[in-house]
Amino acid sequence: MTERPVALITGASRGIGFAVARALAPTHDLLLGGREVETDLPNARPWAVDLTDAAALADAAKDLTRLDVLVHSAGIAELGPLAEVTADTWRRTFELNLFAVAELTRLTLPLLRAARGDVVLINSGAGKRADANWGVYAASKFALRAYADVLRAEETDLRVTSVHPGRVDTDMQRDVRAQEAGDYEPGKYLTADSVARAVLTAVLADEDAHFPEIAVRPRAR
Repeated sequence: MTERPVALITGASRGIGFAVARALAPTHDLLLGGREVETDLPNARPWAVDLTDAAALADAAKDLTRLDVLVHSAGIAELGPLAEVTADTWRRTFELNLFAVAELTRLTLPLLRAARGDVVLINSGAGKRADANWGVYAASKFALRAYADVLRAEETDLRVTSVHPGRVDTDMQRDVRAQEAGDYEPGKYLTADSVARAVLTAVLADEDAHFPEIAVRPRAR
């Protein structure tokens, strides 16, 4: 690692997380969280930690000496009517989509404060509107938005940004469409690079600027 700012990105092995890593690579040293992360990006190294294992997360966080940007991109989406969703699904979703975010942020706050850094939370359109069969995922994303709002209010030296994309052309979206028993239509979705550019806008903003929330929607075609 160099003396450049350091960015830790969860869920960086694919999709939005990997696109964010590519976007930040020219300006930041990268810690890439996720399974089988791509390590041929310049100034990047893997940060392979089970985000739902509190002890492992704490051990990994102890080794960090600098952190300027924390991007929370890891997440899961399990759909189904509330009448059929079990407690295990609720726990599994909230463990990754919310609890891991809160714990990793808590553990890295001293470094982020020292850097007057950025925390970016990849949320969703479902963090603003809840539809049938999306109850568990939407609830986790509504909670994530509330978490970001409170973090922003409490940690006034940090820039905390919630990014709310619409449907994005990713492996996760393929899984979602399979759960919905619908056709996969990538031409109607955002690219992961478009979402990454929104993240870049927040992170590279001038010191006097702060983007608390960014909504990104596919353009009608």
